[in-house]
Amino acid sequence: MSTLAELLSSNYADRTAVIIPDGGPTLTYAESRAQVESLAATLKRGGIRAGDSVSIVLPNGLEFLTTFLAVTWARGIAAPLNPAYTAEEFQFYMKDTETCAVIVPHGEHPAREAAAALNVPIWEVRLDANGVVQLEPPSATSASVSDDGPQPDDVALFLHTSGTTSRPKGVPLTHGNLTTSLGNIVNTYELTPEDVSLIVMPLFHVHGLLGAMLSTLSSGGAVVVPPRFSASRFWTDVTAHGVNWYSAVPTIHQILLARADDDVTPNGVLRFIRSCSAALAPAVLSRLEERFGAPVLEAYGMTEASHQMSSNLFPPGIRKPGTVGMGTGVEITILDEKDVELPKGVQGEVSIRGRNVTKGYHNNPEANAAAFTKGWFRTGDQGFIDEDNYLTLTGRLKELINRGGEKISPLEVDAVLLEHPAVAEAVCFGVPDEKYGEEVHAAVVLKGEAGEEELIAFCRDHLADFKTPKKLYISDTLPRTATGKIQRRIVSAHFREA
Repeated sequence: MSTLAELLSSNYADRTAVIIPDGGPTLTYAESRAQVESLAATLKRGGIRAGDSVSIVLPNGLEFLTTFLAVTWARGIAAPLNPAYTAEEFQFYMKDTETCAVIVPHGEHPAREAAAALNVPIWEVRLDANGVVQLEPPSATSASVSDDGPQPDDVALFLHTSGTTSRPKGVPLTHGNLTTSLGNIVNTYELTPEDVSLIVMPLFHVHGLLGAMLSTLSSGGAVVVPPRFSASRFWTDVTAHGVNWYSAVPTIHQILLARADDDVTPNGVLRFIRSCSAALAPAVLSRLEERFGAPVLEAYGMTEASHQMSSNLFPPGIRKPGTVGMGTGVEITILDEKDVELPKGVQGEVSIRGRNVTKGYHNNPEANAAAFTKGWFRTGDQGFIDEDNYLTLTGRLKELINRGGEKISPLEVDAVLLEHPAVAEAVCFGVPDEKYGEEVHAAVVLKGEAGEEELIAFCRDHLADFKTPKKLYISDTLPRTATGKIQRRIVSAHFREA
């Protein structure tokens, strides 16, 4: 497979492709393909041309899957955005992706407000009574429709990844990048048409989109797609639809474990459980395997690599709790600060190369110069490779906060707090959290009257909920180094101890 247009293969025409639970439609591969082809033609008639970026602001569901593939099949660039963003955030991402159109559900939404402010055409999506996804263009056109299909070097997906500056970095991924990654995932987990995956991760992230949904469809399997993760519905959907695997962040695994006895969770119905996007504690891995009766395979992925880079292997292959396994069709090495490859067992920066890796950040030469060196992409993560070629991550060189798989730039939160008229200084930092891995905290020095609740509410008005500080410390001063610099780890330790 060299482009996403080869998904939904006619080889599986009569097999089930998509199941929308709780009374939603169930589509075969042939039915899914017909819907995608129809919407791709609609997009072209509405003026979408090769290389046009289309923002998609939809929850998980048939509408997301169908419109996403339709945009890519029409040679457009799909740019999924988190529906929880504020209008201010939507404007930033739409500007950065140079959005030509935005696809939204019916009803009021901050994305509509942002699109209107930028004069971006709004396409509304709906699901009719027959389970067919319909797109309504902003105005009727009679544009001719080209039959040209996507090419491997066409950009298919545009996502953002938070950096150590307050400006998130745009990551364009080609059809070739994505299909390479899908092949790697299918091979790693030996996916077949008999597999059924329950999608619990949001589809605007590569984890849910590639790691679970598109990988399953590229193997001829079926995906069960509820609108969101629901712990109370999880095992009902597993049993009702014959689900035999799922992929999630550790937070979701821990929620399912905490409810397992009360939910009378079945044991041994899953072929495997995949964990990715944040570190999984070995103790949690052991409890998952014991309680659910399935091997837990921890993987390592990131947006710039079209998701997966490494994974632990199925039994009888080696599985090492506390590691993220070995490279899966991706070369991995450890580099020092001078770009020298380090020997096994020595810590340094995890670096990768492969056909799944982006060719570079969008309009960001400084980030490209820092990240790409001698054919390698520097991940910003610290780790080492052992004698079995298994990778252990030991920390993040970047200052990102990883809240349940959501990567948050602390400088972005700093910037919002500093917009408040009463705030003189602000430092955001991550603190360990049992449920989410890390939680967002911040400390401020005031120059006027304001309380913790007021400042948190101010952040919530300007940031998505997952970026908003859970705890805010008000102080007369912030700790500094001997040279007067503020280091987040020192600030974090100071206020946690206090």
